[in-house]
Amino acid sequence: MSRSILKFLAVLLGVLIVVVFFAGLDGLPRSLRAQIGQERSAFASSQKQLHAAQDEVLANLRSESDLFRAIPASQEWPGQLSQALGDLQLASHDIEQLAALEKQNRRQDRQQVETLLAQERALRGKAVDQAAGIQKEAAHWVDLKRHLPEELQRMEQDYNTIHGFDLAPITATVQKAETDWPEKARNLEKRLGDLRDVVTQGETAWQSSAETRRLAAAGDLAHLDFAALVAADNALKTAAAGLPAETQKLEKHSAQLYVAWDKILVDMEPRGNNQYGQKIRTVQTHFADASSKTGEVTSDEKWVNVSQAVYEAQKNDLGMAIEHKPEGKYEAEAEHVAQPAGFAYVAPPSQGSNQYGYWDHRNGSDFWVFYGQYALMRDLLWNHQYQPVDRYDWEGYRTYQSRGQTYYGRDATSSQSAPRYGTQGSATQNRYSGSTFAKGGGFKDSRYATKSGSYSDSKYATPGGDRTPKKFGSGSSRPEQPHASPPPSRPRPTYRPPSAPRRFGKR
Repeated sequence: MSRSILKFLAVLLGVLIVVVFFAGLDGLPRSLRAQIGQERSAFASSQKQLHAAQDEVLANLRSESDLFRAIPASQEWPGQLSQALGDLQLASHDIEQLAALEKQNRRQDRQQVETLLAQERALRGKAVDQAAGIQKEAAHWVDLKRHLPEELQRMEQDYNTIHGFDLAPITATVQKAETDWPEKARNLEKRLGDLRDVVTQGETAWQSSAETRRLAAAGDLAHLDFAALVAADNALKTAAAGLPAETQKLEKHSAQLYVAWDKILVDMEPRGNNQYGQKIRTVQTHFADASSKTGEVTSDEKWVNVSQAVYEAQKNDLGMAIEHKPEGKYEAEAEHVAQPAGFAYVAPPSQGSNQYGYWDHRNGSDFWVFYGQYALMRDLLWNHQYQPVDRYDWEGYRTYQSRGQTYYGRDATSSQSAPRYGTQGSATQNRYSGSTFAKGGGFKDSRYATKSGSYSDSKYATPGGDRTPKKFGSGSSRPEQPHASPPPSRPRPTYRPPSAPRRFGKR
C-alpha cells in the first residue's frame, strides 16, 4: 500500500473519530441522562417528605404521650424512622455516583448507571413508604382521640344494629331449602352458622369492651387501652355492616336452588377488527319448591361480545346449551361443557319419568315426551322445532356427558356419518336457518354441506354410520316437525371412541 493511501486513511480515521465524538455516539444515551436528572429531583423531594414525616411523628409522640403510651407499636417508630433516613442516605451516595458518571459521559458506563438508578429508586421508595406509613398511623390515633365521643356513639349504634338484627326470616328460608334439597342441608347450615357467629362476635366485642368504653367516656386516657378500644370498634363495625350483606348473600344462595337455566348459543358472527359476537338465549325455570310439578318459564335473548378464544372454542356449538344449571344446584355448580339443548331435562330410561316428562314406547321405539306445562320451555330450547329424543340418542349423550365431553349425535336420515347437533348438525341447520350466521353463509362453509366423503374422522363425530354422500341445507333432509311425533324405528347405532374433552370457562 502506498504512503499516500496510508496518509489518506489516517486522515479519514481522524475525521470519523471527531464526528463520532461530536455526535455523542460515545457518550451515555440521552434517555439515560434524562433519568439521572429525574432521579436527582425525586431524591430532593423525598428528602423533604421524609424529614417532614419524622418531625410530625416525633411531635405527636411528645404532645400525646398518654395516648401513645398505650400503643406498643408507637415505641418502635423513632427507630424505624431512623432506619428510613439511613436508607435515604445510602440512596444519596448513589446519586453522587450517578452525577460523576453523568459528567464523564462514557457509553461504557451505561450498565453501571442503570444498576445505580435501580438501586437508588429501591432505597428511596422503601424509605419514603416506611415513613409515610408511620406518619399515617400516628395521625390516625391522634384523630381517634380528638373524635372519641363520636366514635363511642358509633360503637353503640353498631351494637344496636347487631343486637336488634332479626335472623328469623333467613333461618326460615334456609330451613325450607334444607328440607327441599337435603343434599345442600349441610352447606346451608354452615352458612347460617357463620351468620350467627357474626352476631355472637359483635355481642362479645361489645361486652368485653365495657371497661374500655367507660374509661374513654370519662376521658381517662392515662389508663385507657386505645388498641383494645379500636379492636372492639372494628369488630362491631365489621359485624354491623356484614350482617345485612351476608344475609342477602345467603338468601341468594338459597334462591339459586329453585332455578334451572340454560344458555343456548342461537347465533354468532365475526365482526372484524378482532371483534366477535354471540347471541345467547337464556331459558330459566323457577320453582316454588322442590315438589312443584310446574315451573315458571322465562327467557331472555341478547347479543354479547366475546373474545376470539371463546368464539373459537364454541364455534361448533350453535344451537347447543353452552351452559346448564339444574335446580337444586348453586350457580357456581353450573355445567360448562356444551350439550344438545334440552337433553339435561330427560330422565334416565330406568327411572321412567320426572317432573318434566316421561318415556313412551311406540312403533318399536322408546322416545321422550314433555308434559304440556313445559311446552314453552321445550320450544325455547329446541327453537320451536322439537322432535322427540329417542332412547339411543339420549344414552349416547349420557355416555359422553359422564366423560365431560361434548356430544354431537348422528343424523339417522343421513347416508353419511354426519352430526345432528352443533354448528355442523343437520337439525341445527334447519332450526337456525334464519340466523345471522346462516344468512352470512355460515352453513355453506360446512365441509359436509356439499362434499361427499366420510365424517367419521372428524373430532365432532359421535356415533358411527355409513359413508355415502350427504348434502346439507334446503331440500337435503326432512324439516323437523314442531309438534311431538315418534321417531322412526331404527337399529341401535354403534359409538366410536370419544373425542378429546372440551371444557369451556364461564364468561
